[in-house]
This record gives sequence, structure tokens and C-alpha cells, in this order.
Amino acid sequence: MKGYTKLAAALFAAAGVGAGATAMAAEQMGVSKNEIVIGTIQDLSGPLAGFGKALRFGMQMRVDEVNDQGGINGRKLKFIAEDSGYDPKKGLLAAQKMVQQDKIFAMVGTIGTAVNVATFPTLFDKGVMNLFPLTAAREMYEPLHKLKFSFAAPYYNQIRTGVKWMVKERGAKKFCVIYQDDDFGTEVLKGAEDGLKDINMTFAEKTSFKRGATDFSAQVSKMKAADCDTVVLGTIIRETIGTIGTAKKMGWNPNFIGSSAAYTDLIHKLGGKAMDGLYALHQVAVPYADDSSKNVRDWFASYKAKFNEDPGLFAAYGYVAMDMFVQTAKKTGANLTTDNFIKTLESTTFSRDMFGSPEYKFTPKQHLGNDKSKVGQIQNGRWVAVTDYMAQ
Repeated sequence: MKGYTKLAAALFAAAGVGAGATAMAAEQMGVSKNEIVIGTIQDLSGPLAGFGKALRFGMQMRVDEVNDQGGINGRKLKFIAEDSGYDPKKGLLAAQKMVQQDKIFAMVGTIGTAVNVATFPTLFDKGVMNLFPLTAAREMYEPLHKLKFSFAAPYYNQIRTGVKWMVKERGAKKFCVIYQDDDFGTEVLKGAEDGLKDINMTFAEKTSFKRGATDFSAQVSKMKAADCDTVVLGTIIRETIGTIGTAKKMGWNPNFIGSSAAYTDLIHKLGGKAMDGLYALHQVAVPYADDSSKNVRDWFASYKAKFNEDPGLFAAYGYVAMDMFVQTAKKTGANLTTDNFIKTLESTTFSRDMFGSPEYKFTPKQHLGNDKSKVGQIQNGRWVAVTDYMAQ
């Protein structure tokens, strides 16, 4: 009888532990027996819509591949995308909706510095991770926070390295800068200023513009008057095209160098021949239909068949970001909780992928996966890498 009582107590305790574990699993927001809910906020209607659409499609492609293969440890992915219009206020509303109504497990690949920063309080208050955002601002991983992880070399690091490379390898002697008057543009400005300071140089002229601007004639005129031979671009797509196009119309032809925000196939597709010669820092390479890699060629063809359009760089970014989520979730196992996912991510190294990305690695003390970038240049309407990855 005594032995039976002990056995019964043990069985009861075991049953209690099992029930507790089940209850804990059920309480994990965004994860059920059959589903993992993930979200993303993209610009689908504003100035970065060209990026946002491709990002969403790239992420959706990876989600569909995973679901077609049975999901992750028995769970299918439910992917929810909302539009911010590149407006932080709309982004905040989208985050509130996804946290409160959709109850997402994680936010993945959201675009834009200002939009990401605006959503942090809402996400973190509910314990929702912000993973691999499509912005290279330092706020995406600094200060260290349990719930935020970035995979992009910071704009600051990129351009700090880039200006010194321009001096050493391209003989730059006099710099100007044009930058967007917001968090993104300021990061580029600070990085360039500190890079020049490292080599005892300063800007001859600094000029800025408001987000959404379309006329850059006044800014270009100021820089031309300063007679700079090199212009640092704190610009994205249309601002890059607008600045360079305006300079060419004025008969001014300095070297231009931008951050990864200016590294996209849309620059040469929309800007045409005038964009030849532009330099930009980057991590993931623009995919082309005739890429030297068969894996990229096959991926390119599959994407085009699925979405009826050619994939650009940001489709590749979206695919890479979602693949990193998938790899981490698979490795975490069936007991998918936020804490377990983070522990897995903080001990994982991601190998270089088919797009030539650098090796990404996270640790408990470092939530930036990569701080290296390479320089690319548009040559004959196509991005060509002119350096390998360079550490700051």
C-alpha cells in the first residue's frame, strides 16, 4: 500500500507537470498545435513601395515552400502583412492590430527605421520579437534588448568604411553629403562624418531634404558650388535617382556613394544609363536571371513563375530574413516559446547563402548578426561587386 501511494503520487506529479507544460505551450502567443503566426509591416503604398512589395513576396515565397513541405515541426506558418505607407503612425497602428488581434509570435523583416522604432513599445510590452528588420540603423540592435535582432550591417558602419575606401581606392579629396532629414539619413551622416574624421577630413558641404521630397535642384546646386569630387548619399530609391539625375543635367559628374538603402536593381531600372558609376555598400547581392549561381538562377525562375515578375534585391532580402526565422524555429524544436527561440538564435551561426550573404552570428551579448559590407558599382546597367566584405 505504501509503495502504491508513492507510485500514485509520482504519477500524479508527472501528470501535473505534463498538464502544466501543455498549459504553458498553449499560453505562448502566436503558437498553437498546428500554427505559428508571424507578421511583417511593409510600405505597400508609399515612397518605399517598390521595396515593400518585393520584401513581402520574398517572405511569402519562403513561407509557401515551408508549408508545402509540411511546416515547422508539425506547424504551418500563417503570414500576415500590413501596410505602413512608410509612415510611423500607420506602422504603429499595424503593430497594435497584429499584437492585439492576430496575436503574432514574431515580427519579421519590417521595413524602415522610423516605422520599426515606432512599433517597439507595442511589441516589447507583449513580449513579441522584432527580427531581422529591413533597415541598417543601430537602433535595431542597440541598446541590447532581449527581443530585437538585426542582420544588416549598420548604415553607420557601412558608410564610415565606404568614405575611407573612396579616399584610398578612388582618390577622393573633397566630400559633400545629401541626406534625408530623419533617423535613417542622420545615421548615414554620422557614419560619414566619423569616417572622414578618422582620416582627418571633413565635409565641404552638407545639405538635407524632407522625406518624400522630389526636387533636389537646390541641394545639388549647393554641392556643385562647393566643387566636391565625391558625394555621400543618405538617400533611398527615388532620392538617389533624383539627386544623380539632377547633377547630370547640371553637367556635374562627381562620384556618388550610398549605403545599402541605395543598393537595389530599381536604381538602374528606373534611373537608366545616368546611374552608371554609382557606388553603394551592400551585403546581399542583387539577383539576376543569368546569375553565375545555378541556385540563384533557379530561385529567380521560381519567383517569376509564382509572382509573374522578376525578383529584385528586396525579394532576396525578404527570402533570407524569413529563411533565418525558419531555420531558428526548426532548430528550436516542438516546444516553441519566445525564450526557447531566443536561446537558439543566440547560439546559431548562419552560413553564407546562395545570394552571397556574409555569415550571420548572434550571441547573448551581440544581437547584430553582421557588421561587414562590400562595395558594389553600377556598370552598364548592372550591379557589380568591386570589393569583398570589409570589416570597419
